[in-house]
Amino acid sequence: MNRRGFLSTSAAAGWTAASAQRVLGANDRIGIGTIGTGGRGRTVTRYFKENAKADTRAVCDIYDENLALGAEVAGTNTKTYHEYERLLENKDIDAVLVATPDHWHAPITIAACEAGKDVYVEKPMCHKISEAFEMIEAVRRTKRVVQVGTQRRSYDLFREGKKFMESGRLGKIQLVNSWWYSNVSNPRNPVVNGKVDWERWQGYASKTKEFDPFRFRNWYWFYDYSGGLTVGQGAHILDCINWYMDAKFPSAVTCVGTSSAVAGLEIPQTTSLTVEYPEDFLATFTLGYNHMVYNAAHDQMKQFCGDKGRFDVSRESHRFYEPTRELEQKPAHELVRYGTWGRSTAQHVDNFLSCVQSRKDPNAPVEAGAYVAVALAMAMESLKTGNRMRFDLNQKKMI
Repeated sequence: MNRRGFLSTSAAAGWTAASAQRVLGANDRIGIGTIGTGGRGRTVTRYFKENAKADTRAVCDIYDENLALGAEVAGTNTKTYHEYERLLENKDIDAVLVATPDHWHAPITIAACEAGKDVYVEKPMCHKISEAFEMIEAVRRTKRVVQVGTQRRSYDLFREGKKFMESGRLGKIQLVNSWWYSNVSNPRNPVVNGKVDWERWQGYASKTKEFDPFRFRNWYWFYDYSGGLTVGQGAHILDCINWYMDAKFPSAVTCVGTSSAVAGLEIPQTTSLTVEYPEDFLATFTLGYNHMVYNAAHDQMKQFCGDKGRFDVSRESHRFYEPTRELEQKPAHELVRYGTWGRSTAQHVDNFLSCVQSRKDPNAPVEAGAYVAVALAMAMESLKTGNRMRFDLNQKKMI
């Protein structure tokens, strides 16, 4: 089955479950189901479980070990499912967390919307450009609340940084430099404990007849399912740049990379991409994951370079520098909150739950997810082909 047919089938499955939607009372806890209970799915499920607005009630995964671990995190009386369609039929589920591999984000999110469920979907929002527009259409037509898991938009430090960006102190900005450095020196261990529904896991992606445990455990680094950490970390970086710069879809993207430094992985750990924006600025993002390791507070940076000053935004701090010819450059403004990054996801989950109650748009709406997903899909195509990819918004495709 091709991707479009697969999405249509998934949406239809969700539509038949529309009766599973319930009306929330003012004091009702929001019933949460997690679809995809790998490491990130379990982490975010814990944040839902710790929030008084939510009640974690169901988990779903096609891998038995992850399913059992997810149920353990969600708590007692948690219902377990191998098929997400069955979870969406559960009338006690009001919203779902989608934390599957990237190529499953769009089909499940669309099906959940059709089934009357709100959605917190991990980044990147989707894997293909066409999916971004299909998701926007489904979310707005069904009037569901959908939050993309780019948690900087809810983190207090970054929200204060956004206010500083709006102060005008940077002047005109035509260049944003960014990077993320760490080290991936080995693939994940391909040991699998328990049954895997390999056919279902592959979805619309290119299929291999025989189960491939290496591919299954290292899916992040194969083009069929994701875009490596260029996409994984780039989603966070580009989303922040778009947010701070009030930017939308790119006009063109170029991406280059080395060969993979890790045997067996398709996608390299060292890449650099340039995004051209119709808002008349350039953004660069360099991924260096064959690099030395830093303290997490210093592993990433976004530098907004204005003609009146430069604003450096890191994970747990930001600093503003004014023009100077002094050898020692000191910030004219700074905000440092080391050790607070852990609350960013909790704040993002809380914003989502509050919007489920209020029916307002969340901090990371579907359109914001689309702007980033389009740029990253273009980056992957550029990386594979060596071409500068341009985006035609009227045709909603890269050229």
